[in-house]
Amino acid sequence: MGLLDGKVAVVTGAGRGIGRGEALELAAQGAKVVVNDVGTSHTGEAGPDAAPADEVVAIITGRGGEAVANHDDVGDWDGAAALVQSAIDAFGGLDVVVNNAGILRDNSIVKMTEDEFDSVLRVHLKGTFNTTHFAGAWWQSESKAGRMRRAAFVNTVSSAGLQGNRGQANYGAAKAGIAALTTITALEMGRFGVRANAVAPGGATRMVAAAMPQIKVTEADEVDGDEFNRLNPGNSAPLVAWLASDEALHVTGQVFRAVGDGIAHYLPWSLGPEITTPKGPRRWDPAEIGDQVNAKIFRCRPGGLNLGG
Repeated sequence: MGLLDGKVAVVTGAGRGIGRGEALELAAQGAKVVVNDVGTSHTGEAGPDAAPADEVVAIITGRGGEAVANHDDVGDWDGAAALVQSAIDAFGGLDVVVNNAGILRDNSIVKMTEDEFDSVLRVHLKGTFNTTHFAGAWWQSESKAGRMRRAAFVNTVSSAGLQGNRGQANYGAAKAGIAALTTITALEMGRFGVRANAVAPGGATRMVAAAMPQIKVTEADEVDGDEFNRLNPGNSAPLVAWLASDEALHVTGQVFRAVGDGIAHYLPWSLGPEITTPKGPRRWDPAEIGDQVNAKIFRCRPGGLNLGG
C-alpha cells in the first residue's frame, strides 16, 4: 500500500531533475501520473523534445505503475488547460498537481534583458498560476456537484526567492511570487477540499550545474551505490509525496525546504519591532525617523549601523 493509492497526479517539468524524481516517487506511492515536460534546454531555448517525458513514463510503467506523457507548455494558457484535461481523460479525475516546470536565464539586474525576465516568469510563475487556475476550477466544480476531492497542490519554490541570490532577479522574483500564490491558493481553495503547499528543493540538476559548473548533473534514478547522496534530485520527492497525501490533510499554506536529508519549515513574513511617533500620535516628520529606526529597530547608534569611531 502506498500513500497515494488511487490518486491521480500531474507533475510539470517531470522529464528531468527534481520533477523526474517527484514523478517516480508519486508513482511508487501508488499514484497514476501524468508526466508533463515540453523537453527544452534549461534556458528554454532549445527543443521541444518528447523524449524526457516519454522516458519517465517508460520507467514508471516498467515498474508496474500507470503513467502517460504530456508535452503541453504550462506557460501557455491553453496548454495548461489541455494538461489538466489530459489527466481527467486518461485516468478519470485529478487529485494532485505538482508544479515544478521552470527555466533559468541568469543575469545581473542591469544586464538582464526584457526577454530574460519575462521568459522565466512566464514558465515559473505564470505556469504555476495557469495549472492552478484550471485544476482549481475543476476541483471547485467537483465540490459544488457534491464530489469534493481531497486535492492538493505542491508548488516548487527556491531559496533564491525566499532568501535572495545575486544574478537571479527573474528566477527569485518568480519563486517568491509562487510562495505568495501558494498561500493565497490555500486561503481561497480550502472550502473546496483543496490544500496548497510549497517545497524548496535541492539537487544536482541542470539548473544548479548552470550556476555551479563544478557540479555533475544526476537524475534521481541514476545515483550510483547505496550511500546517501546529498545532491540527489530525488531527495525532496518524499516530502512532496507526503504533502500530496491524505496523511497531510492538516497542512496547507505552508512552505518547506527539503535539501539532502533535512526538512525545514520556512516561517512567513512577520512584523518585527515597531516604532511610533514620540510624544503621542501624529504624522511622522521624515527627519526624526532615522534616529528612532536606528535606536529601536536596528539597535545601533544614531547615524546608522556603523558602530566604529
